Amino acid sequence: MFLGIDIGTSEVKVLLLSDAHELIGTAGVPLTVSRPHPGYSEQHPHDWWQATQQALAQLRLSQPAAYARVKGIGLSGQMHGAVLIDANDSVLRPAILWNDTRCALECEEMMAELPGLPELAGSLAMPGFTAPKLRWLARHEPAVFSRVAKVLLPKDYVRLMLTGDYVTDMSDASGTLWLDIEKRAWSDDLLALTQLTQKHMPRLVEGSEAGGQLKADVAQQLGLHPGIVVAGGAGDNAASAVGMGAMDSGQGFLSLGTSGVLFVVTPRFQPNAASATHAFCHALPHRWHQMSVMLSAASALQWVTGLLGASSEGVLTEKAGALSLSQRQAAPLFLPYLGGERTPHNDADVRGSFHGLSFDTDAANLAYSVMEGVTFGLRDGLMALNAAGSVVQRLSLVGGGARSTLWAQQLSSALNIEIVTHGSSAVGGALGAARLGWLATGASTSEVCLSPPVEAIFSPDPQEQHMLLARYERFKNLYPARS
Repeated sequence: MFLGIDIGTSEVKVLLLSDAHELIGTAGVPLTVSRPHPGYSEQHPHDWWQATQQALAQLRLSQPAAYARVKGIGLSGQMHGAVLIDANDSVLRPAILWNDTRCALECEEMMAELPGLPELAGSLAMPGFTAPKLRWLARHEPAVFSRVAKVLLPKDYVRLMLTGDYVTDMSDASGTLWLDIEKRAWSDDLLALTQLTQKHMPRLVEGSEAGGQLKADVAQQLGLHPGIVVAGGAGDNAASAVGMGAMDSGQGFLSLGTSGVLFVVTPRFQPNAASATHAFCHALPHRWHQMSVMLSAASALQWVTGLLGASSEGVLTEKAGALSLSQRQAAPLFLPYLGGERTPHNDADVRGSFHGLSFDTDAANLAYSVMEGVTFGLRDGLMALNAAGSVVQRLSLVGGGARSTLWAQQLSSALNIEIVTHGSSAVGGALGAARLGWLATGASTSEVCLSPPVEAIFSPDPQEQHMLLARYERFKNLYPARS
């Protein structure tokens, strides 16, 4: 058995995978985000560890025999979060998360001081990334900054709890703006922009390599065997790619989670900062990928569900799915920039809005508009990836939004590609983490990184495409009008 632990923004998910590729069991514990000021987004690392222990206890209770046979552990998690550790391994402050936009000024300063940053780091400096957060900290919380001994990423704080080791993998490190992406090594020039050195960084390993062993005391507490290998693991998107079997050039996926991601594997490092895409290391050796990211995806649907007082996202999407094509055509347009945007605008200050509200607008219209706005944001992302040299014909759909057939079909029509879903789509990161744990025991990628069975295939619908294209043209014009 192989255990995957995924430290998400909204939930910690754990998963048991057998060496016959059987999904044995899953468990999850929800998390909350603190927003103490506009544009801020924080979580306390202790909450991740507590939720991990609770989720593992649930899994152990539901699958005791399988749980006892765990041979390898893999980690995945939300990227970019700044976990600040002092010399005694104590957490200095709540972690500043990927969707926190407070450090826009620091990004501008970093770009001005090192114009070659995008060619080294594979991306423009953006507020979500880790490095500008530390530059902000040095300016606004100097007493805290002076005590920083290590900067860890979210999943790697959980690794510290499991193994006692400071380790990260190449894919997650790619999202810090401290990694030389092509060389797969920490960059002294990038670190100098934030007054840090390599001593502040965890050790780098490939995602499929060993990244520590389970400590005896923690093993006893969790009901596992001491010494179990803990893989390097991956950032959530690279882990999802491993879960989908996306290893070769041109393969990829679309994630509808808290954020929205288009991920395409590339044969080499292919940066193109002008399109606000990211060129990062994959979780597997000698592989890279391109990625477009929008900050609000399924979280936008969650937001409008709460706003409308609906019982669940599923109930609301069912109402939206009942709308006729002509009713969808008359629905308001929605800009999905609830907390700023990355690809293609790189604008931390832009905010969302509805356009075309009327007395006829109801909950179904608003739900449809939000889903469509996210879809159009992802179309923007695909256009940016195309400009960066990526060509895709088919994408796996993963994340919580993958449960909606309405959304899957809409994405296929709007992006003009084939969309496929898999039975394990909602646990893509945890599945990929479990597979990386499997690889760290010595298994081969050909044995482990198989594409999961396809549950459904969605192809572009010409009538829907015609309607969506007209609305997309109006959508595109709304962002410049707000500037």
